[in-house]
Amino acid sequence: MSSFATLGVHKNYIKSLKELGIKTPTEIQQQAIPILINSKTDLIGLAQTGTGKTAAYGLPILHNINPKKDVVQALILSPTRELVQQIKKQLFKFTKYNDTKIFCEGVYGGEKIDIQIKNLKRTTHIIVATPGRLVDLINREIVDLKNIETLVLDEADEMLSMGFKTDLTTILKTTKGNKNTWLFSATMPADLKDIVKRYIKEDAVRLEINKNSLVNDNISHYFVETSLQNKMDALVAILEEREDERGIIFCRTKAGTQALTHQLQQEGFNVAALEGDMQQREREKVMRAFKNTSLQILISTDVSARGIDVNNLGFVIHHQLPEHLEYYTHRSGRTARAGKKGESIALVLPNEVSRIQEIEKSLGIKIKQKTL
Repeated sequence: MSSFATLGVHKNYIKSLKELGIKTPTEIQQQAIPILINSKTDLIGLAQTGTGKTAAYGLPILHNINPKKDVVQALILSPTRELVQQIKKQLFKFTKYNDTKIFCEGVYGGEKIDIQIKNLKRTTHIIVATPGRLVDLINREIVDLKNIETLVLDEADEMLSMGFKTDLTTILKTTKGNKNTWLFSATMPADLKDIVKRYIKEDAVRLEINKNSLVNDNISHYFVETSLQNKMDALVAILEEREDERGIIFCRTKAGTQALTHQLQQEGFNVAALEGDMQQREREKVMRAFKNTSLQILISTDVSARGIDVNNLGFVIHHQLPEHLEYYTHRSGRTARAGKKGESIALVLPNEVSRIQEIEKSLGIKIKQKTL
């Protein structure tokens, strides 16, 4: 079993990792860290959510930063405000025992751009950004990216499914030069293959974790066949079986999310909604409650759930099956994080059972029928 020391991680970072309870490197960390610390290379890493990708690219970036150079040396792109904040916070924690300070700034929508512009005028070595806000800053000529040595595309498939392809292309064109691009993703849809072909060097290192498994092996998959009239009863029965566990229920629409939240609150469950029409302050309040465990169940649309990174979730429930196959992967990946086990449960109508078989075949998983 590898240790962070044998991977070449500096003792100051190891000290910080221990303090964070991270003692043993995950598979993606074992494979990526020594390559990225010691080589100047492009990299494509395919690994599920919750496998420790932030440390896999974050620690090598920190090793490669020269704190004496007052320029932006690394850029990390991520799909949502929440993920940007988490990555920035994690990098800050990794550097707790560093002798020389490394400065990292986060830029994202939902906060006044003037504040972020002011922050970027200070010494900044690493920028963590959502694509839309970064393009805005590029257009205003606020950020200087000509000294970028490393560009990371984190959760690349999610960025594309959220409609950021044009912004990503703009950023990749702007940062042309002698840089290395590291792409991390759970899936590889056609749009992403197109970006890889155009912007990542042909000799890039390719890592694939759980090569034969597109979904985390620690997740057990189930479906419950029910009717439209009995769906609510089935959902209540599932939640009552798991009264001590925390989880997320996924709906396809904002209206469905709001209606289901209201119904479950009437039934006495500790639930709250996360959907697109919410003000940023309200969204942050819900997420804070969910992370500090005062909220037990989150009800969300696929887009609103982007960037949710919460450990110790026992289950996810698909109130409706997702429209796109990769959404099933992303939904399920919210549970069974950091080596824990979890359940993914789909509520399906009789005419949707064939869709379950399609998901099984495409993802190479077994979805067992559950009777309540």
